[in-house]
Amino acid sequence: MAKRKTTKKTATKRSRPKPDYQVFVSHATADKWIATTFCEKIEATGATSFRDDRDINGGDSIPQSIRTEILVSRELVVLLTPDSIERPWVLIEVGAAWGRREDYRIVPVLCHVTFDAIPDIIEGKKAFHINDFDKYLAELKHRVTK
Repeated sequence: MAKRKTTKKTATKRSRPKPDYQVFVSHATADKWIATTFCEKIEATGATSFRDDRDINGGDSIPQSIRTEILVSRELVVLLTPDSIERPWVLIEVGAAWGRREDYRIVPVLCHVTFDAIPDIIEGKKAFHINDFDKYLAELKHRVTK
């Protein structure tokens, strides 16, 4: 009987090409509609976006996919709502982005929460209220086209 050739398993591979300028959108599942809208507007600036519910395939390792996408993203937008502020995955994503490198851009966007809801780890970051999201988009477009 022939022996089966064994191969070393590798981490989850990206099914998409590496983007030029990607924004990771962190959100609670309950805020999917807002996150979807954010992605559409981010992509209109020329950037690409990553959203877990859209971009992680069935059977993929969720933690590994999150790690990989934070590494290839240039910045993270975190949607802070009453549903997201205590969600472990949102806090994990923010922490992973914060730990990536000192100049990693993390942008809190507030929706029906006050500035007090910003996690301590990023409380010094400039935040936008959701009604001012267009100001963030203008800044993003400038970074994307540099």
